[in-house]
Amino acid sequence: MASIFTRIIQGEIPCYKIAEDEGYFAFLDINPLSKGHTLVVPKQEIDYIFDLDADTYAGLMLFSQKVALAIGLAVPCLRVGVAVIGLEVPHAHVHLIPLQSDTINFSDLKLKLDKEEFERIAAAIRAHLTL
Repeated sequence: MASIFTRIIQGEIPCYKIAEDEGYFAFLDINPLSKGHTLVVPKQEIDYIFDLDADTYAGLMLFSQKVALAIGLAVPCLRVGVAVIGLEVPHAHVHLIPLQSDTINFSDLKLKLDKEEFERIAAAIRAHLTL
């Protein structure tokens, strides 16, 4: 059965898309730790990030870097943090999180944003993106 991320990539589940190319897909986390919290995934469904072949892994990091730079320009923050946990969904993914402090704590309360706020944030990030 396809992971939730594969279903998002295939358009079966809606998302707030940030960017896409032939191998990677980025979209806003719907349970964000901060405004602009974005997930970046390879289109190839592989559970564990370190099981990705070297080219796919490197491509994921390069794609994530481009998205992170756009987030940093679009969302006021100290910097954009990166985390790879890999336990929530069996599909390799990178969290890009605009930071207001020097910590990332996934047990913190998640933000509740309405559709218009998600759309505004996604548009602001896309406006700064160069792929």
